[in-house]
Amino acid sequence: MDAPPYPTGHGLLAGRTVLVTAAAGTGIGFATARRCAEEGATVAISDKHERRLGEAADELAEVSGGRPLAVPCDVTVEEDVQRLFGAAVERLGRIDVLVNNAGLGGTADLVDMTDEQWSIVLDVTLNGTFRCTRAALRHMYDHGGGVIVNNASVLGWRAQAGQAHYAAAKAGVMALTRCAAMEAAPHGVRVNAVAPSLAMHPFLSKVTSDEVLAELTQREAFGRAAEPWEVANVIVWLASDYASYLTGEVVSVSNQHP
Repeated sequence: MDAPPYPTGHGLLAGRTVLVTAAAGTGIGFATARRCAEEGATVAISDKHERRLGEAADELAEVSGGRPLAVPCDVTVEEDVQRLFGAAVERLGRIDVLVNNAGLGGTADLVDMTDEQWSIVLDVTLNGTFRCTRAALRHMYDHGGGVIVNNASVLGWRAQAGQAHYAAAKAGVMALTRCAAMEAAPHGVRVNAVAPSLAMHPFLSKVTSDEVLAELTQREAFGRAAEPWEVANVIVWLASDYASYLTGEVVSVSNQHP
């Protein structure tokens, strides 16, 4: 089954300011930044890779009519996170929506996995989400509200060989989402997550074998991988007022919820 036509904007995020981490490249982060801009938001982006971040900002400028704030940030470094949020607040005045997209994968059987392999995936994917969520909540509490959307994964629910570190990190993101939501609700802040399955983009195809991609595709109800913008659409919805009563939830962007 082919992907549906690319959607037009409907102003779902008009007047909002949105910060997206790991937004360079061709994956879900950039697709989310683009869809938010197309829905009327003022967007700021960050990424560890400065060259690709600049290229992403140039491309987004064609959509939003102005070059977005683009701040290099390694989410494993607290000083980088503080600089990112400081720059976003200084430029935008406030942060209405944070999309935590930064994550790191890899494949290794547990028996062969090194401490370094385990730790770096957990530090980027789970600890990075924690650091940015903490920074966002401190700002949003002071401003009386906001929305955080985390990028989890169906691997937080189901098992896959070679993915113990990534699955553990994404399961942690799910638990962090639920707990943060309970703490943030009295402050008018909603915290939710999306759990994509297989969202195809050029980088993924380079680092994943054809055999694995074919096997994962067979699991999908539509018989194809999601387009990154299809995941981004769900993130936009969670960030919008249409999800005003939804918090502490993990929305599966596939048919693979257990």
